Amino acid sequence: MSSKTPKILIYSHDSFGLGHLRRCRAIAQSLVGDFDTLSVLILSGSPIIGSFEFRSRVDFVRIPGVIKLRNGEYTPLSLHINIDQTLAIRSSIIEHTAKVFDPDIFIVDKEPLGLRGEVLRTLEALKDTDTRLVLGLRDVMDDPKVLKEEWDRKNVYPALRDLYDEIWIYGPEDICDPLEGIDLPQSVRDKLRYTGYLRRELPKSALDNPEPAPFDDEPYILVTPGGGGDGVEMVDWVMRAYEARQRPLFPALIVLGPFMPAAAATQFSERAEHLRDVEIIRFTPQIEPYLAKATAIVGMGGYNTFCEILSFDKPTLMVPRVIPRREQAIRAERAEQSGLLKVLPIDQYPDPDLMAAALSELPDMASPSAAGVDNLLGGLGVISGRVGEIFDEQQAASRKLVNF
Repeated sequence: MSSKTPKILIYSHDSFGLGHLRRCRAIAQSLVGDFDTLSVLILSGSPIIGSFEFRSRVDFVRIPGVIKLRNGEYTPLSLHINIDQTLAIRSSIIEHTAKVFDPDIFIVDKEPLGLRGEVLRTLEALKDTDTRLVLGLRDVMDDPKVLKEEWDRKNVYPALRDLYDEIWIYGPEDICDPLEGIDLPQSVRDKLRYTGYLRRELPKSALDNPEPAPFDDEPYILVTPGGGGDGVEMVDWVMRAYEARQRPLFPALIVLGPFMPAAAATQFSERAEHLRDVEIIRFTPQIEPYLAKATAIVGMGGYNTFCEILSFDKPTLMVPRVIPRREQAIRAERAEQSGLLKVLPIDQYPDPDLMAAALSELPDMASPSAAGVDNLLGGLGVISGRVGEIFDEQQAASRKLVNF
C-alpha cells in the first residue's frame, strides 16, 4: 500500500438531499470499525455535513455546494460566482486532495464522472497509481430508458471500461438491477459486485444519551420524507388524514428534514399545534433512535430510508416520488412485490380518507423480516471483506516489488 496505514477517499457530490452523504458516511463508519488503522476522508458538497457525528478516523472535506434547478441546470449554493467557476474550484479541490491524501481506494458515489465531469481528472491521475478505483451505485438508479439517455449524454462508458477497477452495487442481485437496459460490454459486467443493502445501527451516542420518547412512550408512527426537499406532498397528505380522520390513529411523529422549504415547514408546524397527536421535528442528524422506537414507518422510498426500514424491521408504508426520477417508485414497487412493505401511489394524493385507511392498517401489518427474503442487509460486511482483500493484494504487490 502507499503508506503504513490504509486510507480510503470517498467522493459524494451532494447537490441536494441527504442520500449520498448518509450512504457514504455509513460505509466510512463501518470500515473504520473493522480496520483499526484505517483513515477515511469524505469529499462532500453537502451544506450540512458538519451536523453529523463521525467516528474517529473519519473526516471530511467540504467542497463548495451547488443546487439543481427545476430546469435541470446547476447553480452555486452560496457563492456569487458562475457555475463554471464553482465546478472548477470543486474539481481542483478534489484532485489536489486525492494527490495529497494518496488513498489506497477511491470510491465514487453514483456519478461515474462526478458532477458535470468534475472527478474525471482525478480518476485519470489515480489510474496511473496503485489506488483501486471503485464506482458505488445504489440498487436503483432511475427508469432504465432515462438512465441510458443520461449516461449516453454524459459519455460515461469509457470511464466504466478503462478507469474503474470495480463497480459495487449496494443491494442484492435478485431484487433490483440498476443497469437494466444498458448494453455494457462483458468487461464492465465482470466488474459488478452486488453487496446487499447497508445495515444501520443505533449510534453509540444515542445509546449513552437516549432522546426523550415522544408521546410519553405511547406507540407512534414515524413519518420521514428523508431530506424533505421533495416531501411536501407526502407530509401534507399525512396531516390531512389526521385533520379529517374518522377513525382512531396512532400518534404521528413527523421529521421534516433539513431541506424542507421553510414556508412549508412553518405551515406544517402551525397545523400540528391544532392536533394533539401529531408532533413535528424540523431536523435531527440522528433519526435512528426514533426509528427504533416507532411502531411503524411512513416514508418516500429513498435508498437510506429503505435501508433503515429493513434494519429496524418496522411495518412500512411507502409513498414514493415519481419526479424528477422514478428511482423511489421502482424500489417501492420491487419491495412490495417481495412482500417487504405496502405502497400508496402519490397520484392518489390528496385523498385524506385513503391515507387515513392506510395509516390505520399500518401498525398491524407484518414487518419486513416476515417476507423471508434472504441476505438483504449484508452490504457493509461484503464491502469490508472486499476492502480487506484489496489491502492484502496491495500489500502482496508491494512486498513483491521490494523483493524484486
